[in-house]
Amino acid sequence: MDNRNLNVSHLAWCGLVALQNARDDGQVNSPAQENLFLVRWLALAEKQRRFNRELAEDIRWLLRTGRNKGVHADLPGKLHYLWRAGSGSLKEQNDLFRLQHALQAVKLAGWVYRVLSVSEWSGRNRVRLNPSVSGMYINKVALDNGFDETGTQRSPLPVRITGNLAGLDDLLEQSGWRREPASGDDPQLHYLLAS
Repeated sequence: MDNRNLNVSHLAWCGLVALQNARDDGQVNSPAQENLFLVRWLALAEKQRRFNRELAEDIRWLLRTGRNKGVHADLPGKLHYLWRAGSGSLKEQNDLFRLQHALQAVKLAGWVYRVLSVSEWSGRNRVRLNPSVSGMYINKVALDNGFDETGTQRSPLPVRITGNLAGLDDLLEQSGWRREPASGDDPQLHYLLAS
């Protein structure tokens, strides 16, 4: 574990503790109040420079997300995710958690990421993918059925991928996943497998 992970984990832990204290004191009673509390807490942390300089961009990103998306930003969920990802070895987490980590990294790298319904995945309403846009498109039914209750992968996860496969492979490998091309006539179809 490197210092960056420890710092991100510490930031997330502090935010979660502050939020829980606010709940216990009766200051926060709804998701909207949670978002407002965390936006104010992050803004104050940024203003007072409470955390290491290398976390400034993370704090700005959380602030921007909380302000722009409001309650839909799910700041408590993001902080919990950052805390879990940074507080232990990622490879020790279950398959589903590591996949979520990989997909978050894909989004942060500027890739398009979508979960496609049955009609968007195949048939006449199938989504047409632009090969010049880096994107990862996951079959919703396979995602829903691909993991057991402990988050362990049960079956290969079909995805359609466009863009730089080498860059994607690096992101997947960091999270303990790998990509295998599917045999057949669809060059965009691949399978994701937990390593």
